[in-house]
Amino acid sequence: MNSQESQQEETRKHRENCRRILAISSKIRYVGIMNKFGRTMAGQLRKDMIPLFKPEEARNENFIEATRFQLRKSFEESIGKTEYSFTENEKVKILTFPIESNFYYITLDKNTESQEFTQIVESVKKLVRQ
Repeated sequence: MNSQESQQEETRKHRENCRRILAISSKIRYVGIMNKFGRTMAGQLRKDMIPLFKPEEARNENFIEATRFQLRKSFEESIGKTEYSFTENEKVKILTFPIESNFYYITLDKNTESQEFTQIVESVKKLVRQ
């Protein structure tokens, strides 16, 4: 398999994982996998969902999360590896899950209850650790 075929296979795998995560709960708005620079490698928005970010805002948000991801990695020796990160905003909840040198970026409806939130986290952890 050459480099281009390998890259295409990896992209296909990322897209499939995004679809599988999106299927976990109707509370999940968006799932994307970002590289360490915040570039989207694959992503999936729930059907009939209106994005909250304009394209430039999304690029900036992804860059910020990638920077946070890299900074957290520098503390792993002291506090251990990050299992996931959670940010709550007025309109949306955001989860990030590190995998190797990339991370999943997942947005949830603001009204996601704590029990369903916990179920989503556990399901995503199992799926991304495979």
